Order: sequence, then C-alpha cells, then structure tokens
Amino acid sequence: MIDMTVVELSRWQFAATAMYHFIFVPLTLGLSFLMAIMESVYVMTGREIWRKATLFWGTLFGVNFAMGVATGIVMEFQFGMNWSYYSHYVGDVFGAPLAIEGLMAFFLEASFIGLFFFGWDRLSKVGHLVVTWLVALGTNLSALWILIANGWMQNPVGSKFNPDTMRMEVTDFVAVLFNSVAQAKFVHTVSAGYVCGAVFIFAISAFYLARGKHVEIAKRSMVVAASFGLAASLSVVVLGDESGYVATEHQKMKIAAIEASFHTEPAPAPWTVLAFPGSDGEPIWQIQLPWLGGLITTRSLEEELEGIHPLVDRAEERIRSGMIAYEALQAIRADAADQSARATFDQHWADLGYGLLLKRYREDVGNATDTEIAMAAEDTVPDVWPLFWTFRIMMGLGFFFIAFFAFWFWKASTGKLETNKNLLWLSFFLLPTPWIAIEAGWFIAEFGRQPWVVEGVLPTFYAASGLNFWDLVISLTFFTLLYTVLFVIMIWLMVRIVKAGPKDHVFHEPQDEDDFVVAALPVTPMTKELGA
Repeated sequence: MIDMTVVELSRWQFAATAMYHFIFVPLTLGLSFLMAIMESVYVMTGREIWRKATLFWGTLFGVNFAMGVATGIVMEFQFGMNWSYYSHYVGDVFGAPLAIEGLMAFFLEASFIGLFFFGWDRLSKVGHLVVTWLVALGTNLSALWILIANGWMQNPVGSKFNPDTMRMEVTDFVAVLFNSVAQAKFVHTVSAGYVCGAVFIFAISAFYLARGKHVEIAKRSMVVAASFGLAASLSVVVLGDESGYVATEHQKMKIAAIEASFHTEPAPAPWTVLAFPGSDGEPIWQIQLPWLGGLITTRSLEEELEGIHPLVDRAEERIRSGMIAYEALQAIRADAADQSARATFDQHWADLGYGLLLKRYREDVGNATDTEIAMAAEDTVPDVWPLFWTFRIMMGLGFFFIAFFAFWFWKASTGKLETNKNLLWLSFFLLPTPWIAIEAGWFIAEFGRQPWVVEGVLPTFYAASGLNFWDLVISLTFFTLLYTVLFVIMIWLMVRIVKAGPKDHVFHEPQDEDDFVVAALPVTPMTKELGA
C-alpha cells in the first residue's frame, strides 16, 4: 500500500524548493528586458546616465541570477531522488525539453551574462547592447522550455504509453512543442515576470525619489518601469484569460474547483465574486455576476460550465475503463504475443492513469469494489477553497497592477513623479505584491492539478520514490534551512547595493529640445525624462 505520509513529505519538499526558486525567476525575466531597454536608450542617445542605470540594475540582476541558479539545480535532482518513478514513467517526454533548456537557453544566458558584466570596456556600444539582448533572450528561452515541460504535465499531448517498455513515449514532438497549454502558460508567466521587474525597479526608484537621492537615475528608471509595467500588466490579464480558457478545455476539474462550482451551471454561467463554504464544503453564501463566468471560462453565452459532481461521475466511468486497461496490460506483460490483450489495451489505454488511482486503496486494481472506485473518483477533486481564494487574490492583484502603472504612467506623462512623497513611499512598500501574485499563480497551476503529477496519466502518489520517512524529514529540513539562508543572503546583498546606490555622476542640463528627444518622439515631460 502507498505510504501517503511519504508522498506528502515529497510534495512538500518539491513545493518548498520550487516556491523558493520561483522568487528569483520572474525578477530575472523582468530585469533582463528592462536592462536591455535602458541600454538601448544609452546607445541611441549616448547619455552616460543610462549606462549608469543599466549597470546599477544589472548588478541587482546578477545577484538575483546567481541565487536563481543555486536554487534551481536542486529541483532537477529531485526528479531522481524523490520522484524516481515519475522519471522512469515519463522521462522520455519530460527529459527532452529540460535537456534543450540546458543546452540552448541556460548556456546562452550564462555565457553572455559574463560578457555583460566584463565587456563594457572591451566591446563596442552596439556589441555590448547585442550581448544584453541575448541575455534577455536566454532568460526567456529558458522559461519557454521549462514551461513546455510543465505544460505537457498539464496536457500530455504528443505521447502514448508503450506496454512493452512500461513508459510514456513521444509520438509527436511538434505537438509537445506547440501544446496550447504550454504556449498559454509561457506568455502568461513571462508577462508576470515583466510586471515583477517593473514593480521592482519602480519601487526602488520611488524609494530614492522619496529620499531625494540619485534623483536623475530614479526618475528615468521610473519612466521606463511605468511604461513597460503598464504594457506588461495589461498583457498578464489578457494572457491569463487565455490560460484559463485553455484550462477549461483540458482541465475542467481545476476550473470547477477554482470557481467552487459543485453543480453544472447552465448557460450563460455566472461568475462567483465571493463565497463561503458550509459544513459539506459547498457554498452557503455567494455573490455572483451574471453571464461573466461563461464569458471567462467558455467565451460563450451558450455553453454550460460543468460542475464538480458531474465531473466526478465522469471520472468514475474512466476509472472503470482504466481497470480494463490495467488488466490488459498485465496480460501483455505475462504474454507479449497476446494480440487480444493488445487490442483491448489500445482501446482503453488513455484511461490507464485513472485505473492507477485505485492503487491507493488496493494492489489488485481489477478487483476494486464499487466503494473503492467511488473513493478514487472523489480523489480527482482538488481542495476547492484554497484554490478559490488564491485565484481571487491573484486576479485582484493583476487588475491592481494595471491601475497602479496607469496612474504612474499618467504622472510621468505630466512630469509630476515627485509631487507626493506619500505615494512614493506607498509604491516602495508595494514591492512584495508581484511575488504574492506570482506564487499564487503557481499554487493554482500545480495544486489545482492534483491528484495528478501528469494530468490523467500518472497519479502523484504513484510517481513518488519509496523513501524513508526520516530521510525526507531530514532533507526537507535541510533544504528549507539552506534556501532560507540563501534568501536572507540575497536580501542582505540587495539592501547593501540599494543603499550604496548608483555611482554619483554630474550630468549637464540639456540645452535644447533635441537633447530630450528619443527616436524623434514628440517632446513631452515623459520624453524629456527619457531623452535626458
């Protein structure tokens, strides 16, 4: 029988290391592009202040990048340590994107980041600018391949189970690459990283401006961050909507749990703003907006939104089909020439993963009782209320960022960035908010997929290694402490860098309007900030 305590500890360890690692990833994504934009302005205008700004934010980027590498290495080792059966079962599919990420993206990023820091006096302006853009490209390519791998876990296309090797194998690598879930997750995730980078630069610049230090670099950085952040925050919401729509097609149970929809909502489905659970877990009080749920989840006023209870009934049907697939698989293992068993398996193999859900309750899957089948079907429902509230926190912050950057974009356009110190201090103290939204998003994506490590293919409990309880306790404690120490070191280093600030430099005041203009833009208070 499965030791669920060991499984839960393995899940906690991967969740802890992944959540720590993802503190650094979005900031890397955002800062890399913002650095490239600032250096582009430096190359176009020749203004030394933009070089100083690029160097300053690049130093913070370097610290964050180093910590991201240190925390990310451990995650891949866990596939062999804590999730060895997962690695065996789907390694042929999952391993390819990870290998390409290391060869194509990470080496590109790691190679050019050295040239970024040490090539300022060895490369031409344009040459160094190309290096900076290649660093940004590398960070995004890295995210692309990781999210292709993760997207396959959410929607396992382009693959099939081979009864002879007892593993999932790639049948169409192009389908894996262009998986709709992976593509939606990629654009949504990198946009969230851009928002994170914009908030980071804006908050620290607001801190400088509120204290009257490094004013010239702070104002210019705020203009770039406000402009870039507004575009990124708009794209996060739009692309998040696309990600939700794709999930409605491929992960109906996740969407039903996020919406706390226990019963199928007839078209046009409402959207629940707030709700509270009763003793049976179903909502006893809720505020709903008519039609909006249908527009968000199905983009239609004519399609119903399936609820948890009917989806559980469908899962029970698939479990019974999976039992047939499992029995046929055993017959093939006993006699590889049994063509009748192969024909039966080919008919039912897509439900094999549902049959494996019964392994939690008994070893001989084919003899499962109706009660055990019903319990396994109920296991397909993730915890509803943590998903419900986490999604609304994430969504609320997403719309807040649009309003936040729209306000500061307007302030920058009118040349009034430093008119209200209270607003500047408020902007500084909002620094943690993008990480709250981003970590909430990952929680929704991964926790909402439960009980699957690969949706509909491999149950989480079945993928875990058979480790000792105390081995996991010790390793979980060690990694948590180590990552906490690394996080504290990163904060300490960044605080020191921010306190020191960019190197002071005296800049001449522009003599005419042409000095303010970047790429022949009309002269406004905002373009004056950019051009100067």
